[in-house]
Amino acid sequence: MASPPVLDQQQGSGVRRKRTRIVELYTAPPANTTVICADELGPVVPRTFPPAPGWSPDGHRVKAPLDYARGPEKTWVYGALRVTDGQAVTMTAASRNSASYQKFLAQVEKANPRGKIVVITDNLSSHNSVSTREWLAGHQRIDHAFIPVGACWLNLQEGWWRIFRRHALAGASFATANDIAYVTGNATAQLNRQARPWIWGRPLPPPRRLRRRFVYTL
Repeated sequence: MASPPVLDQQQGSGVRRKRTRIVELYTAPPANTTVICADELGPVVPRTFPPAPGWSPDGHRVKAPLDYARGPEKTWVYGALRVTDGQAVTMTAASRNSASYQKFLAQVEKANPRGKIVVITDNLSSHNSVSTREWLAGHQRIDHAFIPVGACWLNLQEGWWRIFRRHALAGASFATANDIAYVTGNATAQLNRQARPWIWGRPLPPPRRLRRRFVYTL
């Protein structure tokens, strides 16, 4: 069987190096460095509902199916998880572009005023655009660690999103983008109050304790 091309071997080696770097940032981060996981959620689209069915003149409930239409506004939720203590920073924006991402990075930088900041995220165009690279040139404390394509499981922010959806978005409908921003802020504050460090890897199984066995002799 012929060996694979050298190019494929180099590509596989590059993926392994990226993956190894991400795992090392979780397990053994450099000194004086804050590891942040960042991602975008959405778009979350507000829904506008018509008035509820009323009552007929003879006192009977009008039975009509409740219809809804999606509003024209779309909202993206930006999220950043600090791995060491589980504290999160969120922001809502009308679009997912370089300007919104730079504004979000400024909030992350403000929330972590000391030391180096390494942001683990995917290689989206707005994360690595010319505008974003120029912005990062004036903010030397922030560095990016891009995850390989198709390896979103390396980003711990994905796990935080599952918890966030349950607290903020599950079973809810929003009339405007302001409603989405409001529940985003509330849910983030609630999760930060009960935050814990995020540890990479499967936790150790709990120790097994031998049950006492009582033998009754008649």
